Amino acid sequence: MREDWKYWIALGRVSGLGGISIKNLFDKFQSADAIFKASKKELTQVDGISTKQIESIQSFNDWGGVEKELEKIEKRRINLLPLDDSKYPASLLQTYNSPPLLYVRGEMIPEDKNSIAIVGSRLPTSYGRKVTESLSGELASMGVTIVSGMARGVDSIAQSKALKMGGRTIGVLGCGLDIYYPPENDKLYDAVAQSGALISEFPLGMSPVSSNFPRRNRIISGLSLGVVVVQASEKSGSLISASFALDQNKEVFAVPGNIDNKLSRGTNWLIKKGAKLVETVDDILCEVEALRNVNSSGLFEEDRVQKISDSLTKNQKEVFSVLTREPLHIDEIIKLTGIESSNLLSILLSLELDDYIAQLPGKHFQIK
Repeated sequence: MREDWKYWIALGRVSGLGGISIKNLFDKFQSADAIFKASKKELTQVDGISTKQIESIQSFNDWGGVEKELEKIEKRRINLLPLDDSKYPASLLQTYNSPPLLYVRGEMIPEDKNSIAIVGSRLPTSYGRKVTESLSGELASMGVTIVSGMARGVDSIAQSKALKMGGRTIGVLGCGLDIYYPPENDKLYDAVAQSGALISEFPLGMSPVSSNFPRRNRIISGLSLGVVVVQASEKSGSLISASFALDQNKEVFAVPGNIDNKLSRGTNWLIKKGAKLVETVDDILCEVEALRNVNSSGLFEEDRVQKISDSLTKNQKEVFSVLTREPLHIDEIIKLTGIESSNLLSILLSLELDDYIAQLPGKHFQIK
């Protein structure tokens, strides 16, 4: 735990002090504790800082609340990433109004710079679910980190699929990290924290109030090289994420839909406004320069296969271990594993249903 964490937490508790003001103060004083030690004269020299804000900084006395927050952070093994931390995401740091402090459960890694956000309706159709799983699964298998908001529907589907494919995902919350929202996502929360990261700019205990979600959406787009909107109505929050992406000079992608479906109105409108129409993963890869060679690089391939293997039963693992990207006939699988044909077919079917392998014509199988 860094000694200056308490000062960063305190800055977030100073009345009337927002993210931009905190960044301006940090640029001037180069440390969080120096801001509280600065004189009134020194504080007045900071651009955009009002007399009222200066008074709030100098009269701040909620250090007891700060200590309680630190205790909860330590108890829950949560990490903090202030602006000056080397692990603070560079892409987010470069955006306007980036959060001065991120609460993190899990771990952010350098490879997360290759991230794509997938967002959409909380009530997707079967078409929306299928497209989400396809895009997220393929991107994750290539080593692209999937970013989303942990909401019901498209967000959760995208992140669950990324984990299923042995990939990484980052969940951005509109509440404190100690709150499961929606509550049915508790297991998904824990899985994301183990194989990626959960992040929030909100302190522990913060409820998921509606005003938090637009702020969350700017982080989703800020972390990503581009934002894919799968299904969205005309007033969907996903369009806010797309809007932030445009403001941040990020790519915006949209999946076209049936013109008679209200969940297609938002995505079709984005396409009319210039968003890239997405039919396959290649439509995303060819548009984002940083990802153009991702398919051939085999990013995370070994890690992905290992993560999948670790999640399997003993018999599934035995079969999965002999499969590769090259098609293998079922007779060869029987020879390599010694498993009887009837049992082997059942195991292969279960792996295929989980989307870990593909069956090709002539009873050939390969890892997807």
